[in-house]
Amino acid sequence: MNETLSSVMLGVTEGITEFLPVSSTGHLIVTSQLLGVEDTGGTFEIAIQLGAVLAVVWHYRHDLLLQAKQASHPDVKRQWGSILLAFVPAAVLGFLFSSWITLHLFSVPTVAAALIIGGVLMLVAEGLAYRVGTRNVQQVRPLQALMVGGMQCLALIPGMSRSATTIIGGMFAGMDRSTATQFSFYLSIPTLGLATLYALGKNLSALQEGQLLNLLVGMVAAFFMALLAVGWLLRYVSKHNFRLFAWYRILFGTLLLALTFRGVLA
Repeated sequence: MNETLSSVMLGVTEGITEFLPVSSTGHLIVTSQLLGVEDTGGTFEIAIQLGAVLAVVWHYRHDLLLQAKQASHPDVKRQWGSILLAFVPAAVLGFLFSSWITLHLFSVPTVAAALIIGGVLMLVAEGLAYRVGTRNVQQVRPLQALMVGGMQCLALIPGMSRSATTIIGGMFAGMDRSTATQFSFYLSIPTLGLATLYALGKNLSALQEGQLLNLLVGMVAAFFMALLAVGWLLRYVSKHNFRLFAWYRILFGTLLLALTFRGVLA
């Protein structure tokens, strides 16, 4: 398949799935195999996340500018202190074990199992009568942030989904769905942004001129699709629960296991 078209399709996949709790990494691994792209788990799949991160920044641009102007306000300090606290655990583990994870866990069976496990956890989170005490991202407490950060560590496993684990962690910590979702989106800015810049800085010299163009195409596609996905999910969670995503994960994971067993996917 044409490399530019493949880049567009991977960018669309990244943009749609990055912020929905269904695992962008898992979908990219499968999409890459179906398209015959050999960079699975490599620089391209990581770097196009920058488009998705910029979509979040654009969506919250007015809030971010206001927070920058009011950086000394206690509520702003509390919000970003909680975000940075939640960022640290996965950042440390990712820095230490990213190469091992890429080498050993980027496979369809791992993705399938993680999708199913994540779906079950989501059903558990929806089924438990948790007490909602936090309805605003500026009210998130340090202990809640640490719980979200601990759950985000699970997202290092391909298929678990950073969005899913952080939203579930937020719900378990006492946030309502909308607040947990917004906190997850804000947390994506340092988490995905720094991970993407690190990957680009580490591997940019290995990319050829044509690959740089395809990388830009993938980023642009990811940006526009992620912008749509972020707005849609925030509207969705204001009126619905996450059971639809949970069952999608379980069914999709089961399908991937069946296709792997039959030798269609590796």
